[in-house]
Amino acid sequence: MKKLSMESLNRISVQEFKDKKKLPLSLILDDVRSMANVGSVFRTADGFRVEKIYLCGITSTPPHREIEKTALGATASVNWSYYSQAEDLVKNLKEEGYRILALEQADRSVSLYRFNPDPGARYALILGNEVFGVNDALMQLADQVIEIPQFGTKHSFNVSVSAGIFLWDYFTKTMGNVLE
Repeated sequence: MKKLSMESLNRISVQEFKDKKKLPLSLILDDVRSMANVGSVFRTADGFRVEKIYLCGITSTPPHREIEKTALGATASVNWSYYSQAEDLVKNLKEEGYRILALEQADRSVSLYRFNPDPGARYALILGNEVFGVNDALMQLADQVIEIPQFGTKHSFNVSVSAGIFLWDYFTKTMGNVLE
C-alpha cells in the first residue's frame, strides 16, 4: 500500500466545488473566539460540501491569515456570511424552513448516535463559544439539541472537533456516497 500523491487525488477546483450539490446543512458559529477553530471548521465544511457557514457575534471573518492557517483556502470555496446577531439569523432560517440544531450538553439533549436526520430536511447546526457553549437564547430557538457522548475526564470537545464529529455522522446517515 502506498500513500496517494496530491495529483492522484484529483481534487475539484473552487469553481467546480461551488457548482456541486451540497449537503442540506449549514453551520452557525456563534461567538467562536479562536480563529484556528474558525479555519478548521471551514476546512471540514469544505470536505463535506456543507451548504454555508454563518459567522456570528465575535466570530472572526475571512480574510485573515490566522483563519487561513487552518482553513487552507476553504474560505474561498465554502459560502459564508456574517451576522452580528445570531438570534435574528436563526429566526430567519426557521422562517425559511430550516430545522435548527444546537450541539450542546443539555437536560433534554439527544445523543448523536440516536439522532436520525430526515434526509429531505434542511438543517442549521449551532456551534457556540469555546468556554460558554451555545448561548441560552439560541438554545431556546433550537428545534433539537444534539450531544456528542463523552467518556473521559474532560467536559467537552473542541468546537472544531465537535463540528467534524457531527458532520461525519450526519454525512453517513443522510448522504452516504451520493456526493462522490
